[in-house]
Amino acid sequence: MKTNNTLRRLAEGGLIAAMYAALTLAVPAASFGVGQFRVSEMLTILPVFTPAAVPGLTVGCLVSNIVGLAMGANVAGAWDILFGPLATLAAAMLTYSMRNIRFKGLPLLSTLPPVLFNAVVVGLELTIALFGFSWPVYGLCMLQVGLGQLAACTVCGLLLYAALNRTGAAKAVFR
Repeated sequence: MKTNNTLRRLAEGGLIAAMYAALTLAVPAASFGVGQFRVSEMLTILPVFTPAAVPGLTVGCLVSNIVGLAMGANVAGAWDILFGPLATLAAAMLTYSMRNIRFKGLPLLSTLPPVLFNAVVVGLELTIALFGFSWPVYGLCMLQVGLGQLAACTVCGLLLYAALNRTGAAKAVFR
């Protein structure tokens, strides 16, 4: 029984990683850069449903950033291969820890860690890689990345949450 549960969680994590990478790399121009909107970031709501999403999102981000760099799309460069997945890991762990905090039935606070972590970390990566560090430019990069994350993680993430919850798909998939 325990082996089946472990294998199930491993499979869930692998599928989440694959979905994240596929969605990120499907539109590389929108996924990398200062004005980014990663459709895959809506999946950052999944730790609310399963702990397998924590490593799944982290691996998906790592794969996306490596392939994005190889394609020439990842303008943040090698920094994004290390710090992007670390930001994703920290955000996913916080999302999981806040999964039971609800406002009108929605895990609103759970959508904020990836917004904040990516605004700070990816904003810094992009500032250094593209412009050279200065506080005003860093602030602007943080704002732009944060707004894209807010749209993807909070707006799209809550829509995904509602769809998975209302259709019963969450219970069927994430037992």
